[in-house]
Amino acid sequence: MMLQAQTLASMDGTRHGFFTRQGGVSDGIYASLNGGIGSSDAPEAVAENRARMATALGVAPEHLLGLYQIHSSTVVTVEAPWPSHERPRADGFVTRLPGLALGISTADCGPLLFADPQARVIGACHAGWRGAFTGVIEGTLDAMERLGADRGCIATLLGPTISQQNYEVGDDFRDRFTTEDIGNARFFRPGTRAGHAMFDLPAFIAHRVRQAGVRVFEDLALCTYADTERFYSYRRSCHRGEPDYGRLISAITLTG
Repeated sequence: MMLQAQTLASMDGTRHGFFTRQGGVSDGIYASLNGGIGSSDAPEAVAENRARMATALGVAPEHLLGLYQIHSSTVVTVEAPWPSHERPRADGFVTRLPGLALGISTADCGPLLFADPQARVIGACHAGWRGAFTGVIEGTLDAMERLGADRGCIATLLGPTISQQNYEVGDDFRDRFTTEDIGNARFFRPGTRAGHAMFDLPAFIAHRVRQAGVRVFEDLALCTYADTERFYSYRRSCHRGEPDYGRLISAITLTG
């Protein structure tokens, strides 16, 4: 049900998990551990699924926090838990409060978890192409530093994300990146159709993380689109003509 990155699994003071779609109570296209508050799944099923995730993380169900994600670079600092209907419109959050789990919802975009165990500061962000392009990674690191973290000590983890071989985009998409920086051309290769290219989102995220000064970075290197048994995928659901899709939750908490 829960995957972990080796980098943080061996560090004291934090607990984290990249939850798969397995081990929940939802059915149909949401089977089975759908954590998406914004999905059209039965609310009671989503609540039970999230409660199971909270238990695995060692926090109270109401302390598994989420955001109203808008594909932005906005990052907030968590000073107290909030009810799900009051979650802020943002794509990154940070805290130094133990017992609160920062949970990111994804279904192809990159879920990033951050931790400075020495300073006892954690963060999480939703790094889709737009957020990664406009600075959500850098914004999360900046917010952590304002809480006392040292960027050189922050471990950054990338969970299941759509891979390049399954992420075809139009040339206008590629041009947006290369206009910003011609070096971004290395994250694209020819697509299967004329006027299209294959985009390497995990590599672009890794580049932005390292460019921001992070020394410790781990990519689980798992593709959401390709692994139908373990992961939800927005793009796969679209290709299948399904009306909605489940959401994966990636979360981190401070212990003790």
